Amino acid sequence: MSSRRSFLQKLAAPIVALPLLSEKTKAGSINPLAMPYQGPVLRVAIMGLGSYGRRVADAMVACKKAKLTGVISGTPSKIKEWQSKFNIPEKNCYNYENFDQVKNNPDIDAVYVITPNALHHDQVIRVAKAGKHVICEKPMAINAKEGQEMVDACKAAKVKLLVGYRLHFEPKTLEIVRMRKDGELGKIMFFQGLSGFRAGDPTQWRLNKQLAGGGAMMDIGIYSINGSRYMVGEEPIWVTAQETKTDPVKFKAGVDETIQFQLGFPSGAVASCLSTYNMNNLDRFFLNGEKGFGELLPATGYGPIRGRTHKGELDQPHITHQTVQMEEMAGIILEGKQPIIPVDGEEGLRDLKIIDAIYAAVKEGRKVSLKV
Repeated sequence: MSSRRSFLQKLAAPIVALPLLSEKTKAGSINPLAMPYQGPVLRVAIMGLGSYGRRVADAMVACKKAKLTGVISGTPSKIKEWQSKFNIPEKNCYNYENFDQVKNNPDIDAVYVITPNALHHDQVIRVAKAGKHVICEKPMAINAKEGQEMVDACKAAKVKLLVGYRLHFEPKTLEIVRMRKDGELGKIMFFQGLSGFRAGDPTQWRLNKQLAGGGAMMDIGIYSINGSRYMVGEEPIWVTAQETKTDPVKFKAGVDETIQFQLGFPSGAVASCLSTYNMNNLDRFFLNGEKGFGELLPATGYGPIRGRTHKGELDQPHITHQTVQMEEMAGIILEGKQPIIPVDGEEGLRDLKIIDAIYAAVKEGRKVSLKV
């Protein structure tokens, strides 16, 4: 298994044929994607035409509020392929040298940046300066300093910066968050997040510090970081962390293989998490309170997510994550909609501050205080 993308894709394999719900869900509520829509549409260009960019593009076919209208790539053959498949006109196609010209293109409202982590900072700032809204894949940047500069640039340009946190719209995830908010779990005591798989191809960009900014923590561990925050419902105030490296040839200096980390929260709740590129079968969130619990297993795959609580199995139906994400992000950008769990640049910046602190805790061997 060569990457997180293929790991998550494998988890999704059984449900490829079930991209959308019928008009009525199990709970009897209406599926918004099955209803007529005549409102404004967010016109999106995707930057980076790799496997995940393709997944997003395919998912957007079912969107009502978002439409793929442009592409940005350094590979001409990919641009031609996407033009044919998604009916994209030549005038909406750009490369990495000239994409600043989107400034003058009324067919594009937002750019979704899906490139290697280390490229996000400069590309997002260029898009913002071109006056377009930005959606950026996670991690938003390779450190908090870069993340802050991206947030500041988008504010200065008066454009929105959103981060590709698809799970913030996932129904079973949101149900556990609702139960926690409504007090059904009681006082939260503990969260466990397990995020990992065995990385394959040693030449992939995710194992290149200059492109990835790190290793497993940047790619898969961020799920447990982010999940601990929205599951517990607080921001951590300290972190401790320990790194294990069994293959220093494959995982070179600055590319973490396995990190265990612990987070402490103001209420006294604690989190124990694992991020790894060297173990399979690790995709679980567990939230424990004085009155009950919530579990997601798998927790972060492309779906279906499976979950249970002390009250029984969760049966919220599955909709393709990227379809829902793009619909909801269109609502945020076009209608000022407020998501239950934030997906803005400040949310991405908080995760980066925690990642910085985890790496510091590993290096210094001590508890690191946090203020995110």
